[in-house]
Parts: sequence; C-alpha cells; structure tokens
Amino acid sequence: MTQPEATHTPSPGPLPQPTGLSALADPGPLGLTAFAATTFFLSVINTNMLGTSVQSLVFGLAFFYGGLAQMLAGMWEFAKGNTFGAVAFTSYGAFWLSFWWLLTHLPADAKPNDLLHGVGLYLLCWTIFTTYMAIAATRTTGVVLLTVVLLALTFLALTIGFFTESAATFAKNSSGWIHLGGWLGLVTAIVAWYAAFAAVTNSTYKRVVLPTFPLGT
Repeated sequence: MTQPEATHTPSPGPLPQPTGLSALADPGPLGLTAFAATTFFLSVINTNMLGTSVQSLVFGLAFFYGGLAQMLAGMWEFAKGNTFGAVAFTSYGAFWLSFWWLLTHLPADAKPNDLLHGVGLYLLCWTIFTTYMAIAATRTTGVVLLTVVLLALTFLALTIGFFTESAATFAKNSSGWIHLGGWLGLVTAIVAWYAAFAAVTNSTYKRVVLPTFPLGT
C-alpha cells in the first residue's frame, strides 16, 4: 500500500504593502496641531497677557506652521477623500497665511477706525465659515465638533470687538470682547491639541487610547 501524499499548504509569503491612497498617513493630527499652536500663541496676545507689542512674533509661526503645514494637511485630506478635513485645513491654512499678509501690509493711509472695522469684516467672514463648518462637524467626532464650535465663538467675540472698538481704546488694549476672544481661543487651542494628541496616539498604538467620541457615520 502506498503512503498517502502529504498535503502541503503553500506559505502566503510577505503581506502586501499598502499602495496608492491607502499608503497615506492620516494628515489630521498635523493640521490640528499646527492650528492649535498658532491659535494658542495669538490668543495669549489677545488676552493681553503679553500685549500687542509682541504680536509680530506670531508671523513666522503663522506662515510656516499655521499656514503652510495646514495647507499641506488639507491637500493630503483631499487625496484621502476627506472633504471636511480638506476644506477645514486648507481654509484655516489660508487664514493664517492671509493673517500674516494682512498685518504686514496694512494700508498706511487708512483711518484708524476704518482699519479696525476692516479687520472686523475680515473676521466676520471667518465667523460665517466656521459656523457652517460646525454644522458639518456634527458628523465627525465630539472633540472636532467642540473645537469648531469654540473657534466660531472665538471669531464671533473678536468680530464684535473689532467692530465696536475705537482706535483710542484699542491702543490701550482695553477691549473686553477681544480679551474674551483670546480666552476662548486658548480653550480652542487646548481642545485642538487634545484632538491631535488622541489621533496620533491612537494611530501609533493601533487602538483607542484616548477617546475622540465619534458622532455618526
């Protein structure tokens, strides 16, 4: 009697490596932490803890980190098919780049009160944008939604401050609305930092270490 032939299961070999869009890492933590750091710096100034005399120190951070890094994160979100992340990061990256341009190219012949109102109008545009992004954020995670809602309130407070401020009181850093916007901005930055921390930690550990509270599908 012949022996039965032994069955042999071929080795599957090395697992295929991710290719194409699946090879892209999550750009969200980069965009969030770039947003958080720049928002934190400027908000400290808006609370008058440091004063506006050092405001120009934010320009480098605003251009390279808040601006360019967020724009890159937004482009990668487009590649990954995340419309919310793409629109948010690209827009807020453009915000920081335009903020840098705005404060380094103020019209010399503008009346002081008109200049304040012009900045108020600029901030109103971002208040409107952030408000409807907050509606879209209700389908993301709790920490992202909280970040966007707080940011909308920050922009609103700053908008009111610049529309109601006079040049005389602005020079003395006495605007309560702008100070309120600074404190709201600090809380916004802290929540955004947590969102970035949770995303990069959970991705690295391959499990949920820090909750982000998903809101829907």
